[in-house]
Amino acid sequence: MSQQILIIGLGHFGMSLARTLSERGAEVLAVDINKALVEEAADFVTEAIVLDATDETELAGLEPGKRDSAVCAIGDDSKEASIICTVLLRQMGAPLVISRANDKMHQRILKLVGAHQIVNPEQEFGKRFANRLLYRHVIADTNLGENLHLTEICIQPSMVGKTLVDLALPKRFGIMVVGIRRGPRGKIHQPQP
Repeated sequence: MSQQILIIGLGHFGMSLARTLSERGAEVLAVDINKALVEEAADFVTEAIVLDATDETELAGLEPGKRDSAVCAIGDDSKEASIICTVLLRQMGAPLVISRANDKMHQRILKLVGAHQIVNPEQEFGKRFANRLLYRHVIADTNLGENLHLTEICIQPSMVGKTLVDLALPKRFGIMVVGIRRGPRGKIHQPQP
């Protein structure tokens, strides 16, 4: 069964999230106070509704506690609405509440009112883009937790023709190789210890 995800706020972040989740098979209920944005999202989500997410009665009608997760993607328009929506989602029993923060203070408040996870898309994109500029050999980088990343890189010319033992990556850089791919579409092979 596909995940049921409630997305509140259809600005750039919320709309992109709704589209991507829908493309990947999630059942997305998209909500915004702006009718034009809701109509745009209606083309690709399971259901789209014009609704004021700070209205407790209206929000309760969406039954957030029965969904797998709820994303409060309300952006720059109203920090107050974002905070109220987050509180209501928690009170209504949403099992996973992910809220968008615009700055550090907003992030602190969202944490205090009970958001399980907090995202700041602009800040996160800025960090990723900076890494792409600084480390051009990095193809993809996924943060798996504190001090743990899964990173796909192009090998450097100095690495060609050497074994993993010769490179001594764990000892020199704290890097453990978990897979090797030859070419952009090649099969991934697990290296021998």
